[in-house]
Amino acid sequence: MTSHYPADLPPVTQTKTTLPPDSAERRILHDEVHARPTARIRLPALVLQVAVLNEGVTLDCEFDHLRRLPGQHELPREQLAANFLRLRLPGGTLKWERHTEVTRYLLVQQLPGESVHGASDPELLAALIIEHEWLGRIPGRTLAAIELVLLAGSPEEVAAPLERARHWFGDRTVVASLVGRNGHSSVVTDFRLRASGWERMLVIAPPGTGETRVGRLAARLLEIETYRLLALRGLPVAKSLQPMLRESEQAVANITSSMENQDRSDADLLETLAAVAARVERATALHNYRFCATEAYYALVRARIAELREQPFPGTQTLGEFLQRRLAPAMATVDSAATRLASLSQRIERAGALLRTRVDIAREAQNQQLLTKLARGQQLQLRLQSTVEGLSIAAISYYVVSLLLYAAKAAKAGGLPIQPELAVGATIPLVLWGVWRMTRRIHDRLYHQD
Repeated sequence: MTSHYPADLPPVTQTKTTLPPDSAERRILHDEVHARPTARIRLPALVLQVAVLNEGVTLDCEFDHLRRLPGQHELPREQLAANFLRLRLPGGTLKWERHTEVTRYLLVQQLPGESVHGASDPELLAALIIEHEWLGRIPGRTLAAIELVLLAGSPEEVAAPLERARHWFGDRTVVASLVGRNGHSSVVTDFRLRASGWERMLVIAPPGTGETRVGRLAARLLEIETYRLLALRGLPVAKSLQPMLRESEQAVANITSSMENQDRSDADLLETLAAVAARVERATALHNYRFCATEAYYALVRARIAELREQPFPGTQTLGEFLQRRLAPAMATVDSAATRLASLSQRIERAGALLRTRVDIAREAQNQQLLTKLARGQQLQLRLQSTVEGLSIAAISYYVVSLLLYAAKAAKAGGLPIQPELAVGATIPLVLWGVWRMTRRIHDRLYHQD
């Protein structure tokens, strides 16, 4: 039998409304607050959570695995559409949640009676209501596996849980907190992995504690540990980037020093800067999401710790103090790497802008020199053109005078009483003036056309 949202909600009565038509996503956005309801847990109980990284794992693959559970071989595929599903199994329930990076499988069942008394660190996996083989074949890579033991205890046991905790943790060092309003319940854990791959948490609450309240407390504890591990995924990335960051920062410093000393060409500096920029941009593209996710998960961890409203026990750290002392330095390392990467990108951008400015100034000076040479060449060309024009006027005038001389000789031969040389010689000034005047008119016409 299956139970999932939104089928658990009462049907919406269709009534006449005077509202405008709903937006396409109104119902989805409105019902998101109910999308993953907290489990109701009755004391005493055993809660097992397996959180696996779902990169490369399709929804169909997880669906096929869920159908291998007892009585779920006819599970409809559409029930996984909301990425949340609660299945009722013989003896308990299994909750499936798919998130961006992880898929969580949460098993809630009765605590085996034989584990309450007896030797320390009792075995809990032998009495599971689902097969171990099914757990071992969950698609994905395990990120967190938590055994959460929820007990009903007297007020004295809630106020002093360390004695009872020895039964569940042996002689290991533990951290413990009173949680809830007025220290309603106590939480104990050692944050250590056992040989089985599981870690254990213990909650002691007064008898009669509401099932919803127990469920909320269990959800907060499991989310703290899951989000803690998700936040720490950024730490190996930050450490692996340290050599690249140091080399890139030194390279940028060398480039700016060379720009100041002017001991390398701008082209060489630009080529080196482009290589460093490509390396930094590649690291940013690959790891910026992980750094942002780490910040978001760390914020969730702190929020869940604040929701516990912890009170300390004498002689031991609270869960929040323990996590803050261990988690804060790791988060500072991640934040430092992200900040250095962003700062390095900005420094490269500023160095590139400065280099481009230098190149532009040098190019401007070269262009100015080129324009000066062109202007000088144009002046020489104008002088040469003027000289050529003067020679052209003389040459044209010579040809005109020659033609006039031939014409005068022809006229003399025809019987006209003239002296050709004297007549043509008298016209030479007039011919020169006419050719010069024609040349100026051509110049004026070309000037007006331009």
